[in-house]
Amino acid sequence: MNFNPVTAWRALQILVVANPANTNALVLKEFTPAVPARYITCLTRLDHNRALGQIAEKLGVHVGDVRNAVVWGNHSSTQFPDASHATARTEHGEKPVRELVADEKWLREEFVGTVQQRGAAVIKARKQSSSLSAASAACDHMRDWTLGTPKGTWVSMGVYSDGSYVVPEGIFYSFPVTCEKGEWSIVQGLQVDDFARSKMELSANELDKERSMAYEFVST
Repeated sequence: MNFNPVTAWRALQILVVANPANTNALVLKEFTPAVPARYITCLTRLDHNRALGQIAEKLGVHVGDVRNAVVWGNHSSTQFPDASHATARTEHGEKPVRELVADEKWLREEFVGTVQQRGAAVIKARKQSSSLSAASAACDHMRDWTLGTPKGTWVSMGVYSDGSYVVPEGIFYSFPVTCEKGEWSIVQGLQVDDFARSKMELSANELDKERSMAYEFVST
């Protein structure tokens, strides 16, 4: 049987879950140079699911009726959960979450802070991590990567940055993505305001520092 490297790599899908997930994915990429970077991802779907849950609770709708929130950046407390582009289905049709919530302070402060700190809050309350939620999110991640995202819907995945949204190349960063036939693509053209940009840069800077620390550790 002839070995076709292109076909072989298309069957490979790697999801890094262990923290620091983004930088662990980068370390894996650096130590497996034969593996194309696009076949390595890290888990930010847990944060994405939490963001959808917070919006659904705020609006009093089913979580399945909310879509297209974004988690930008690192799987850490600097991540930026963004509801600017999210929508929710109501009895009056699908409407922007910003319009339905009508509370910019909540969207920029309580919503962001709750999603950022949810993992820490669970550990404080249960004295252990939310392993079942992470496992469920990992299943969601792999299902959508393999089978595709529903039309008009995106999800958050930590992927190797290509410079989209002025995010530095060479780090694993959470972006909004769509998936089709086992391939992911970063959603392009979303409007990013100054507030969002500042939050996205904060997370990118943290990842850049983590990258430097990882390279320093490896070289010693």
